[in-house]
Amino acid sequence: MKTENELLQHIYQNASMATFTLTKLLENLEEKDNKIKDATEDILKEYEQFAKTSKQLLQEQKIIPQEESMMAKMGASMGIKKEVINDNSDASMAEMLIQGISMGSLEMQKKIKAYEKKIDEETLKLAKSFLKFQENAIEKLKKYL
Repeated sequence: MKTENELLQHIYQNASMATFTLTKLLENLEEKDNKIKDATEDILKEYEQFAKTSKQLLQEQKIIPQEESMMAKMGASMGIKKEVINDNSDASMAEMLIQGISMGSLEMQKKIKAYEKKIDEETLKLAKSFLKFQENAIEKLKKYL
């Protein structure tokens, strides 16, 4: 697989997994009175857009986008449910989201550094845009801590 495809695949997996987990979180918070829900929905929409764009670019190159495993999704789903049951305060939810997004952001930084000299400009621009979005999402969530 070409390096830009590996980077696109990473963006797709990260964005689609984030879409899954944020959707699960919002489902778990549905009956709750959390102020963080609007910010979470905004972040979810952005992740959905990055998943759609990266998937489209992969498909244009005749590559089937690979999703995270069902086990990873089940683990994330159970973890979210447990966190919401234990403490569904906005601060706790923000902390959980910041940790998840930070892990993705660090991984994205590593990927950009590893691939930036080897990939096309469009893929690099998307990767940098994705990283910037993640960094902005973290800042947006910090006000709930």
